[in-house]
Amino acid sequence: MRIVVVGAGYVGLSLAVLLAQRNEVICVDKSKSKIDAINNKKSPIKDDDISRFLQRSDLRLSGTEYLKSAVKNAEFVILATPTNFNDEANSFDTSTIETLVANILRFEPEICIVIKSTVPVGFIEKLRTRHETTNIMFSPEFLREGKALHDNLFPSRIIIGDKSLNAKRFADLLVQASEKKDVSCLFTNAREAEAIKLFANTFLAMRIAFFNELDSYSFAQNMDTEEIIKGVCLDPRIGDHYNNPSFGYGGYCLPKDTKQLLSAFGGIPQKLINATVESNSTRIDFLADEIINKNVRNIGVYRLGMKKDSDNFRESSIKKLMKLLVDKGGSIILYEPEMDVSSIRNVYIEQNLAAFKKASELIIANRFASELNDVRAKVFTRDLFNVN
Repeated sequence: MRIVVVGAGYVGLSLAVLLAQRNEVICVDKSKSKIDAINNKKSPIKDDDISRFLQRSDLRLSGTEYLKSAVKNAEFVILATPTNFNDEANSFDTSTIETLVANILRFEPEICIVIKSTVPVGFIEKLRTRHETTNIMFSPEFLREGKALHDNLFPSRIIIGDKSLNAKRFADLLVQASEKKDVSCLFTNAREAEAIKLFANTFLAMRIAFFNELDSYSFAQNMDTEEIIKGVCLDPRIGDHYNNPSFGYGGYCLPKDTKQLLSAFGGIPQKLINATVESNSTRIDFLADEIINKNVRNIGVYRLGMKKDSDNFRESSIKKLMKLLVDKGGSIILYEPEMDVSSIRNVYIEQNLAAFKKASELIIANRFASELNDVRAKVFTRDLFNVN
């Protein structure tokens, strides 16, 4: 089968590699450097499994910048491009998706389009009405950064916001390419699938916010957070997982999806969703005050990534914390080897780890790393369990 995937990020590239085990897959992206990397069997994103799979000789995957030639005679086209939250519009920016759908249907009117990008509730119904077609469906993804291909190979569930034959065919493609037995598949209406994605991510954000607020309380009361969390999580209904405190939730999905769900409620009464969004800012404000109160001259910031083994800086909580520290008069030294500039907004960037350690009186790290062991005494982190 000929399949096109638009977008070579975590979602798109992991799906392209997954499906290229059994099908001819063309990955389309406007970034020439990403396409060149794919065609040279190198991963443009940080994911060990993707890097390993790209070396396989039987993988039928190629990349191109040209959408029109790619979709010709294809049976499915999967859209996996970002839908950032627009604070002024109080909604996702879906303009890229809308443009892509219009162009694809102009090139291939009968093609089946599967949208993997997160969209507002009701978006698919509007697209179908606008283009007078039922061949557009939404299938939410549930992937971790750095583990995207692994999570496609061993999916927790497959959800398709459609009940047609095409929906069944697409689900079969994902199941056949996976390495997990008895994959749970759920076929729903479009609006329900859109809501599932937003509610699932908001629940995860709420859980992060809960354990962060538990940590704030414990920290302020000079109590042992680790003991409290372990005791709370012995309850099997709560479970000993997804409970490691941090500087706040961030990344590609949780910040924007929580805001989109809050927007979707409109006049429907709610408290938890709004509190989850506000809690993230409250947590960062609390930590910024605690750090400033330590009265150190040079505050070191260890890496910008949201989690270990991730090259994603977008919506990272440590970036927001760093901005607050600068606003409060803190002198910041950033260690970030992924950046090739010497300074950003009154922040000096140090590329040498040894020099960074020496210059920093206090080092803040959202996630602790073994290379900080020799300066552990001056590291400020809320990472208790050394897991993401």
